[in-house]
Amino acid sequence: QAQLVESGGGLVQAGGSLRLSCAASGRTLSVYAMGWFRQAPGKEREFVGGITRDGRRTSYVDSVKGRFDISRDNANNRMYLQMNSLKPEDTAVYYCAATLALFPTFVYSKIGDYAEWGQGIQVTVSS
Repeated sequence: QAQLVESGGGLVQAGGSLRLSCAASGRTLSVYAMGWFRQAPGKEREFVGGITRDGRRTSYVDSVKGRFDISRDNANNRMYLQMNSLKPEDTAVYYCAATLALFPTFVYSKIGDYAEWGQGIQVTVSS
């Protein structure tokens, strides 16, 4: 079982950038497919993007395509979410998640696919 901890959140102006990190302990990340989710006040948690176990493929929700980029460093048990051109509607609590992946090239996009979750970190984008 992996323990996940997010870092790098905060307050940024619209158009700015932030990079979130997800650090894992307890188990090597290389056996997990990973994902980022977010939850804005009064809204359901939604999939932001995911990355395959081997790091070769990513997938994103349409609203962040071209602005967000997910990467991973299995050797250091970390995953990243680079967020550029941030908009006020990106304001939310962001969560990293992990799921044991039988297939190394599959991106998981559903909340129910993921067994391990971080505690979440606030990202606020001011207009």
